[in-house]
Amino acid sequence: MTARILVVDDIPANVRLLEVRLLAEYFEVLTATNGPDAIETCENGKVDVVLLDVMMPDMDGFEVCRRLKSDPATSHIPVVMITALDQVSDRVRGLEAGADDFLTKPVNDLQLMTRVKSLVRLKSLTDELRLRASTTRNIGIEELLSRNFASEDTTPKVLLIDERKSSVERIQKMLRDRADLDVTHDPHAGFFQAAETSYECVMISTAFADFDPLRLCSQLRSLDRTRFVPIILLAEEGEEERIIRGLELGINDYLMRPIDQQELTARLRTQVRRKRYNDQLRASVTQTIEMAVTDGLTGLHNRRYLDSHLQTLFDRAVARRRPLSVMITDLDRFKAINDAHGHDGGDEVLREFARRLRKNVRGIDLACRFGGEEFVVVMPDTEGAVAEKVAERIRAEIAQAAFAIGQDGKAIEVTVSVGVSSVLKGVDTVAALMKRADLALYEAKSGGRNRVVAKAA
Repeated sequence: MTARILVVDDIPANVRLLEVRLLAEYFEVLTATNGPDAIETCENGKVDVVLLDVMMPDMDGFEVCRRLKSDPATSHIPVVMITALDQVSDRVRGLEAGADDFLTKPVNDLQLMTRVKSLVRLKSLTDELRLRASTTRNIGIEELLSRNFASEDTTPKVLLIDERKSSVERIQKMLRDRADLDVTHDPHAGFFQAAETSYECVMISTAFADFDPLRLCSQLRSLDRTRFVPIILLAEEGEEERIIRGLELGINDYLMRPIDQQELTARLRTQVRRKRYNDQLRASVTQTIEMAVTDGLTGLHNRRYLDSHLQTLFDRAVARRRPLSVMITDLDRFKAINDAHGHDGGDEVLREFARRLRKNVRGIDLACRFGGEEFVVVMPDTEGAVAEKVAERIRAEIAQAAFAIGQDGKAIEVTVSVGVSSVLKGVDTVAALMKRADLALYEAKSGGRNRVVAKAA
């Protein structure tokens, strides 16, 4: 695993010590001896994880972390605060500043490396989502990245899996009014509950009498529905090896018992904030993919989707020796509608036509806006004669009821011409199929409009 790690400490010996450890694991290491230089490096370079000393002159680590996390350009970079301080209040202060973890000097090598590797994996995922989202049109990426999810009013939904009643009661008390907490004592039931409910964090105790908690962590990470749900391990003193193994398996964080309430709520808030951040990025990517294949005006699929999907439907029909038909529709004298009622009026007509078209085709049919006032419907398992009847039904539906446009609902007459073609037995291609439908449409237009023509060959 290669990544770029920024080490920030005002004592050169400390910097050198961490640098040697990281280089031995083949990480690329950057260094800074003060807060302003660290912030500038994060702003100007690709940094994957920051190892940040707390006790520095002028600008301490808490302030550096706060500034990094408040800037949309650097807020996604994981920060591990490293200090000689070992008070719970210091850890909580660091987590409140936005730190992703807090390690105490002298740092255990194994713990440091597993934590760094875990955060590098998390950063890699976030980078991929950011890249996809930032390359999309009108996505509002800066507004998205600047949102402070930690301050949102919605209470996070959390699952606690712990078989000890006394432990459960303490955690319930700590998280009262801070989380919508579900509890299960059975790890097997917990797995299914986590899979069936949208939790923003799952907390798993290590104190099971006859069950390996890391098995549950592994199962949650292997399931698509829970792969990205944050997992916090609640561990006992002396379980460092188990924690390290858990980090390697993909848990996000851990707490040592006895659990401090402030640290619990701070770490939970950190995990929920990061999950909401990444969920928003994923939603943006999904929305953009939909935008890429959907016509924004009518809500139908667009030509890009037709070009890619028609070949698949055609190949499947040929391979299974099943019929497939295509119709191309064109609104008659649409330019005159635009000229008389403006483009807003024309857009209303297109939207209403798309609605009527969708109403008259099956769910398995593929209805697309081909461009301008032309629409294409692909009908799997449909013989040419049946497709011609469907086309005639659509033509009649358009002609029989006037279209209401404008605020006054002015009624205008609209008609449509339709060309139909079907896959031929023997040698045929998508291009030939579409060409026949286009010729049929031309015949319908030149033959007087408001009619259906089917091309058999």
